[in-house]
Amino acid sequence: MKTITQTNFPDLKKVSQGKVRDIYDLGEHLLIVATDRISAFDVVLPNAIPYKGYVLTQISKFWFQKMSSLMPNHLISVDVADFPAPCHKYKDELEGRSMLVKKAKPLPVECIVRGYLTGSGLKDYQKTGKVCGIELPQGLVESSRLESPIFTPSTKAEIGDHDQNISFERMSEILGAEKAEKVKRLSLDIYSAARKVGEEKGIIIADTKFEMGDFNNELILIDEVLTPDSSRFWPLAGYQAGKSQPSFDKQFVRDYLNTLDWNKQAPGPELPKEVVEKTSQKYLEALKILTGQSI
Repeated sequence: MKTITQTNFPDLKKVSQGKVRDIYDLGEHLLIVATDRISAFDVVLPNAIPYKGYVLTQISKFWFQKMSSLMPNHLISVDVADFPAPCHKYKDELEGRSMLVKKAKPLPVECIVRGYLTGSGLKDYQKTGKVCGIELPQGLVESSRLESPIFTPSTKAEIGDHDQNISFERMSEILGAEKAEKVKRLSLDIYSAARKVGEEKGIIIADTKFEMGDFNNELILIDEVLTPDSSRFWPLAGYQAGKSQPSFDKQFVRDYLNTLDWNKQAPGPELPKEVVEKTSQKYLEALKILTGQSI
């Protein structure tokens, strides 16, 4: 499979280029193409990670289908044969890494659910006993499981900027109280169901970020869902609270970057070949464990 960092389809209207995804407006629908770009600390790095876009698309497809009973989503098809005719000439680049989706209006917030204590949440807890203002039991340690997952929304930042945590009360002001409650409930329900599925398959989903949007007066799940880019994936085997965990996600890249004298501002540093290869292997391993698919 060809490694892709940029897409350029002259017959299609590109409307957005995110950190990983390129989005094309096809009229009634959108085409979302997951490239092999990788970002860390909100900076797009110069390297591509082979197979990454394929993995993100296939894992998203798996979860969109599995969670459709809990919440409708934007996915129409990942099969290029189902896409509008102007897309067909680009099949080689699109196959396996693209989704035809409904054209929803994204909510202006990120829906973050934490089921384990790690990352910025751990730092917050160590200072205050709380995570994003939510009080947690005393005596928790790094990687502690939260029996009741918590919902900690954030703003949606532009590329290169950082999302900012906001309180649920602030989110209610932005969305309205009724919609905010629904978003929170759905986020927790989907995460809790996914956490159970992941554990049955041998993966701990430590936390995740959802995006939702409005479509025909209905709230739907959009973008990607429960992938190694939007979540922390840990192997269940060998899990032990009180220490950091090995991961199937881009935490491996973050850990490498944290060893560098880099200010976490663009441009990002080049990744060594071994880091690129190991990261690609981790993404592919997550795909195999969750979906049974192999390249």
